[in-house]
Amino acid sequence: MLLSAVAVYATGQAEAPAGADYKLVLKLSHVFSPAEQLTKSMDEVAKSIYEKTNGAIEIQTFPQAQLPAYKEGVEQVVRGADFISVEDPSFLGDYVPDFKALYAPMMYRSFDEYVNLTRKQVVKDMVALADKQGIKILALDYIYGFRNLITKKVITTPADLSGMKIRTPGSKSYIDTLTAMGGIATPLPWGETLSAVQQGVVDGLEGSEFTNIGTKVYEGPAKNVATTRHILGTCGVYISTTVWAKIPANYQAIIQEEFTKGAAGMVSLLKSQHAGVVKELESYGV
Repeated sequence: MLLSAVAVYATGQAEAPAGADYKLVLKLSHVFSPAEQLTKSMDEVAKSIYEKTNGAIEIQTFPQAQLPAYKEGVEQVVRGADFISVEDPSFLGDYVPDFKALYAPMMYRSFDEYVNLTRKQVVKDMVALADKQGIKILALDYIYGFRNLITKKVITTPADLSGMKIRTPGSKSYIDTLTAMGGIATPLPWGETLSAVQQGVVDGLEGSEFTNIGTKVYEGPAKNVATTRHILGTCGVYISTTVWAKIPANYQAIIQEEFTKGAAGMVSLLKSQHAGVVKELESYGV
């Protein structure tokens, strides 16, 4: 485990009200940069949980894959670490295959369409299956925008992608999608992506307008955006069921409420900011 939790209960039961000396420290890992909204949202949620639990639940946030991320991050959760993984739902597909379909390409036309689907019974059933695999899902809808192609040359048809190396995350869903679109999917850690574009290791990448502006992709040679909207970028929040079961119920309620509120707030904010972000990118020559 990455950290140990020390819990003292009046009755020895997780359902009992937490004692004044209860303390749990969790490490939360994701791949986003400090300037991106998901990072800000995670920091805000962590702060709110700390305050509302009077310091009993401390969530330390680590952006930019400083700790295990992607598949390795979810593995930390399954192993029972004091750890929160923030990744897209396709990484749950190794444990519940239907999550790969939830994150399938060309599935959604709007943020709301995806959010509404996550409230349906079919997804609730998938969440229950994940729970049986040791993964407690706290949220599925930290949406960060539709992913587009961001390349050095202009892309107008699938044929234009032929022979082009496009950086993707390591998830099979991304690799299969970019391959089907006609490109050469090239999995790379995000931390290596911008230098890989600069050095010509890849010909471009795929990501949302918010990723483009938040990580300053536009400052490099990839200044062309093909608005393919091929995948709706969204992250879920996952914690070990073993760790979750040890948290007193009153703190569980606070944690769940704050992550739920954080997702709704992020979706609302990004919807309101989208047009302005596009205009700002255009002002930078994108």
